[in-house]
Amino acid sequence: MENVIFRHVDYQDRGFMMKVIVRVGGSIVGSPLNALLIGNYIALLKELKQHGHEVVAVVGGGSLARDFIKVAAGFGLEEAKTDWAAIHVSRLFAQLFVLGLGEAGCGTVPVSLDEAEACLERGKIVIMGGLRPGMTTDTVAALIGERVHADLLVKGSNVDGIYSKDPKKYSDAKKLDSLTFDDLEGLFESNKHKAGIHQIVDPEAIKILQRCKLTTVVVDGYHSANVLAAVNGEKVGTVIE
Repeated sequence: MENVIFRHVDYQDRGFMMKVIVRVGGSIVGSPLNALLIGNYIALLKELKQHGHEVVAVVGGGSLARDFIKVAAGFGLEEAKTDWAAIHVSRLFAQLFVLGLGEAGCGTVPVSLDEAEACLERGKIVIMGGLRPGMTTDTVAALIGERVHADLLVKGSNVDGIYSKDPKKYSDAKKLDSLTFDDLEGLFESNKHKAGIHQIVDPEAIKILQRCKLTTVVVDGYHSANVLAAVNGEKVGTVIE
């Protein structure tokens, strides 16, 4: 890969027009399907664009994707093929966003980084799902962020940030306002990809985000306004740098 110098940007400078990657957790909009929240995210993406930002959103497949993985594995498909089942579910969710965006969007769901970058260069809002087996939508978000030299990645998750421990298992878990990518690697249970992996940020994505020094904010995605707050530099969620 060619050497690229990534500019350091203070994302809290609200007057700065940014390239923003919005990672929409499938567990948020699709587990179960939530038409109102999908509509809110579509409106949010349009608002970010109207504010002058360049926007790419990457949508996950949520529990439906994991259900398809279980079904595919249940009749003997190997992991690479079960991954394809999840990829197509995420692309279906992405297509809903594309339809909702109308002329503001690309018209289709890009299936490669090249297609996504070309759409962004045309001034459109890009909506992506999965790309290929062995890669989660977190990794897709990190890769497109690296490709277009994004300034900020915001992930709408099913928790309000990153905790010192799993808050569902440990009552003494504490929310972290900020941490480094090095800190992040030590917090999670899995350090390699497997079909249907489900943790706040997957291990391969962490490596890419660390490599390209892409500031990432994890917020409560059930309220799309939190994504806008993060882009505006307000104190919300957990900031990873």
